[in-house]
Amino acid sequence: MVNSISKTVQKLIDEDLSLQDALQRDYANYSAIARMLIPKIKETGDSEVNLESVITSVKRAKTNYTILQGKITKVVAGSDLNIRTDMAKVSVEKTKKTQEKIRKALATFSGEFLQVIEGNTIVTIISDLNSFDKISSIFTKKDVIDQKQDLATIIIRSPDEITSTPGCVQAFYNAVSRRHINIEETMSCYTETIIVLAMDNVSKAFAALTDLITEARRKSN
Repeated sequence: MVNSISKTVQKLIDEDLSLQDALQRDYANYSAIARMLIPKIKETGDSEVNLESVITSVKRAKTNYTILQGKITKVVAGSDLNIRTDMAKVSVEKTKKTQEKIRKALATFSGEFLQVIEGNTIVTIISDLNSFDKISSIFTKKDVIDQKQDLATIIIRSPDEITSTPGCVQAFYNAVSRRHINIEETMSCYTETIIVLAMDNVSKAFAALTDLITEARRKSN
């Protein structure tokens, strides 16, 4: 019975980013979380649920949401943030024709902020608004699958160790997603992790990442 409750509690927390954030950042009220989860646990068939056993299960679940462990802490602590606002993106179908256009764009706008994410069937170009009109105009309406403006990028610069330390990039993503912020696009370039998101969310995402880095520095000291 206890083992069954633990599995159910784990599953419910796995599905709730807000609870994960509260547990990871140590501001969770275990009793309040347990009382909130009890009705959901009963829905699974465990009609006889003891509050204390649920509280114990919540405390055990906490260990699974500690992002900062081992070498990850050192890498995150050594990271810094930079924001670029007034960004935009255009996604086009990946064809020989569009790829040739993109190559020309890269040569033409080499001095501008320009990032290209290439998938199997789609290519996305991220640029500042000053270049966006010029870049998007090289494609036909038929080429364009999606385009958005009012975006921002957060560039996370980390120590060289990030390239050989698993889990660092995931720590950054978790910090953002736990605040219920949608990541529009993301990419890594050696020691830089670039996150693209809506302008409306940039302050919340910056705060989340700042909290993560501050916590890592506190633990490192």
